[in-house]
Amino acid sequence: MRIPLTYNLRNLMDRRTATVMTALGMALTAAVLLSALALVDGLRAAFRSSGDPLNILVLRKGSSSELSSAMTEETYRDMLFTPGIEQERGNPLVSLELITAVTVPKRGSSNGQSVTLRGLLPVGIRLRAVRVTEGRWFQPGQRELVVGASVARRCPAARVGGWVRIGNSEWQVVGVMDAGVSAVNSEIFGDLNEVSSYFNRRDQFSSVLLRAADSASLPRLVESLNKDPRLNVTAQTEKSYYAAQATSGASLEQLGVLVALIMSVGSAFAAMNTMYAAVSRRSREIGTLRVLGFSRRSILLSFLIESLLLSTIGGVIACLLVLPLNLVTAAVGNFSTMSETAFRFHVGPVVVAIGIAFSLLMGAIGGLFPARNAASKEILAALREN
Repeated sequence: MRIPLTYNLRNLMDRRTATVMTALGMALTAAVLLSALALVDGLRAAFRSSGDPLNILVLRKGSSSELSSAMTEETYRDMLFTPGIEQERGNPLVSLELITAVTVPKRGSSNGQSVTLRGLLPVGIRLRAVRVTEGRWFQPGQRELVVGASVARRCPAARVGGWVRIGNSEWQVVGVMDAGVSAVNSEIFGDLNEVSSYFNRRDQFSSVLLRAADSASLPRLVESLNKDPRLNVTAQTEKSYYAAQATSGASLEQLGVLVALIMSVGSAFAAMNTMYAAVSRRSREIGTLRVLGFSRRSILLSFLIESLLLSTIGGVIACLLVLPLNLVTAAVGNFSTMSETAFRFHVGPVVVAIGIAFSLLMGAIGGLFPARNAASKEILAALREN
């Protein structure tokens, strides 16, 4: 015979203060874990949405990122008419690009923000799913910039009509671009010739971005570029490149999990103390349940369910606490690009499920031993206790 669930709910209500305090302790512990997971999930979402499935990024062989790559204009011209590249009005969709990290003023801080400056050809804009929401695109031959939406929000000077100081030169902001949740929102675009000239890199560029004619020709084109001895390059899909960049959030995730695990020990002990106190106060109840015919197993299961209900309340509170993080924008340093990538926290169904499961695990660990203690009480001894 099983003890009804209403019995456990009534006991939790009778111990409101202890229930609330223990549930809050569990909630704060789970909230730490959920915050770390939401941060990393948001960062991964930003990189997952970056890049076109048909785009191929070409770097110098041995380079792990665009910043460390060195590409010559000769190499770029050699790959222009490689079979399998999409053509637009007879012109191949291939963009030679230069990447560098620059520092721009940051809102509310005396320290600057490290941002990726991308010098590119007009075709490079065509290769990306990005649109101007304010102002216009830069004009070739002019020291003009178009900034990502995230950069515009974080930097007071990065507004249409404003001027951004790069090195010893002033560059005018003529537009703000939006690429959804893509990492492109954390970049600044400028004319390739102007950027390469200013940084004295007229013969040393960073990468080449090109588009395959269709999905069938994509793997063949990647293989052809990688095997061409004249080029000495590494070609990969743009999606793969950005997926690798998401590893920059791995250390943050590991730190969050470690802190949550340390806190979970305390929360499990809090649940254990609460349940031990409940067992101590309800000895006569336990004896009465045994007299009424409830088995030791039913009593153990009942007290364990009570602990799980307590942890479920904590898990739900934790989810409610972290849900507003979906409105928060953060930025982390990317060691591959030596600049910051802005993104929004993402508290999705998977993160919520992990939070509830983590809370239930704390409740199970905290409630198991008190439940065994309750179930092991002898009938006469339990009835004699106050």
